[in-house]
Amino acid sequence: MMSALANGWWLCGAAFVLSVALTWAAIAYAHRRGMLDEPGYRRSHSIPTPRGGGVGLVVGTLLVVMVALPYWPGGHALWVAAAMGVAGLLVAVAGWVDDHRDTPVLSRLLVQLFAAGLFSAAVIHAHHLAWIWLLPCVLLAAWSINLHNFMDGIDGILGLQILFVGAGLGVLALGAAQVALAITAFGLAAAASGFLLFNWPPARIFMGDVGSGFAGFAIFALVLLLTARVRPVLWPALILSSAFVTDAGWTLAWRIWRGKRWYTAHREHLYQWLVRCKCTHAGTSGLYMLWNLLVVAPMATWAVRRPALAPWLCLTMYIVASGTWWQARRACLEKVRHKGGRQVA
Repeated sequence: MMSALANGWWLCGAAFVLSVALTWAAIAYAHRRGMLDEPGYRRSHSIPTPRGGGVGLVVGTLLVVMVALPYWPGGHALWVAAAMGVAGLLVAVAGWVDDHRDTPVLSRLLVQLFAAGLFSAAVIHAHHLAWIWLLPCVLLAAWSINLHNFMDGIDGILGLQILFVGAGLGVLALGAAQVALAITAFGLAAAASGFLLFNWPPARIFMGDVGSGFAGFAIFALVLLLTARVRPVLWPALILSSAFVTDAGWTLAWRIWRGKRWYTAHREHLYQWLVRCKCTHAGTSGLYMLWNLLVVAPMATWAVRRPALAPWLCLTMYIVASGTWWQARRACLEKVRHKGGRQVA
């Protein structure tokens, strides 16, 4: 296993280099094609910035998927890896088209659902799971794709989250002796690191829908593949994504409850409120990463070491994250109200 793992680092290095090269190329391409996100009231940046930089993340990760997933120890069937690659590419292409010009939400959602169904069906068939799981898997995949898109609103935050979750899933896979999945997850983290070189504040390029949607799908796919082999790993895997799921989930629920047009652009996620309260992009992204390292990672570790308690630890993590979200959001609202600012985006 150690030999395979050592060889895997070269593959992760290749994913990093590819991500760096293609992200750098995407900056010039975006300027040439006029793919720029302009500043605005519902945006958190102050200068026109290129988008579409996630193409490097996509290509770097897909390289690892197609090489490591079917051929490293503990790998999956080639056709399962191909299904993941094709599904991820479909999601990325839909995002890439949207980065060039606005496309109807329904058409993008249909592509996402088809891609999620294709991959989920492959995993269910390969691992002889009950077909009743197909619909929940498809819906969860679509949610993961879109919540990562929702959370891609300030410099560095999504890249750091992908780095953290990818590395965490890699460690979980190693602990379960799933070397192929571990290398694939580390490859995702490596590709995210390459993108972060250009996206750390002040960002030279944004990830765009091509990268954020693909990242959400990749994280869902890795969790599904890992859980199909080692069921108890589901709980620590869910803990790893708790910060983003909580912020996106409660923000969406709040906007629906208040009768807002929840599907339109806004600035009401917690990370956006922090920026509106004069916390810098680097500071806000750093706070999310600090929470992941000091709270999420220890809880996930505890869930691994105490499998019998893992479901309850996962529930506790989401309760704690939800309470923190509500308190932090309330503090931001009070600060804005005290200064006479607007409460809503």
